[in-house]
Amino acid sequence: MTTTRTRIARTLFIAAALAASPLLVGCGVADNVVNGVMDEAQNRADDALSEAQKQAGDAVSEALGGAGISTDGQLPPGFPADEIPVVGEVKGGASGPDGSGWGVVSTLTSDDFASAQAALEGAGFVSSAVNSDAAGGFGTFTLAPHTVVLTIGTDADGVVTASYVVTVTGN
Repeated sequence: MTTTRTRIARTLFIAAALAASPLLVGCGVADNVVNGVMDEAQNRADDALSEAQKQAGDAVSEALGGAGISTDGQLPPGFPADEIPVVGEVKGGASGPDGSGWGVVSTLTSDDFASAQAALEGAGFVSSAVNSDAAGGFGTFTLAPHTVVLTIGTDADGVVTASYVVTVTGN
């Protein structure tokens, strides 16, 4: 009797599996539809986040009388990139109203104050109050009409950050 039940159970199982196989093929289609919907939802969420960041930046700019911010890995609005070399990977920054000044933050793969100093001096900036060691450095670099205060430091996690504060002479 047990052998007969086992044979019947196997037969029913195989029959059910064969009957369900077209439905299992349909699961791939359903998965594709669900994945497509999820991808579209993610794209819309990303677009909404980008728009929200832009609106927040616009609101800050308006509240601060024309100041601008950048958090997207770009230099801040109006930054004179053709005159002031920035080393490392730019993370963002800020700009004062009417081109009165800028702040830029970048990350470096190592403490490379010497390279940042050389880049500024190579662009014609004159250095003063420069000091550096294995953990970082700072200095002031001047080339009319800009003054750059550069600081580079390494945090406890080993992340090396460069901060550029740029002012315009006469502002």
